[in-house]
Amino acid sequence: MYNKENLTKVKKMDVLAPEVMQAFWAFDKAAVADGAIPAKYKELIAVAVALTTQCPYCIDIHTGNARKAGATEAEIVEAAMAAAALRAGAAVTHATHALQS
Repeated sequence: MYNKENLTKVKKMDVLAPEVMQAFWAFDKAAVADGAIPAKYKELIAVAVALTTQCPYCIDIHTGNARKAGATEAEIVEAAMAAAALRAGAAVTHATHALQS
């Protein structure tokens, strides 16, 4: 199902819903721009979120952006491990719903 060529179809979405897509692109750009949190750290956060949501497109895009922003392989792996810990923690805490009182 994952095919990087699918991303070329985003241009069609830009044409079919121009106002919404322009707003999306502006938001997307602003969300990872330098601010109180530097862009490198925002991209590392994006890597962790992408791994958690398991979006292969986002994983590819944001790991590349993180590297371009100066992230090291060690920082990317630590972001991945933080994401893994949160997913594991969610499974543990949600397991409480499976227990009887």
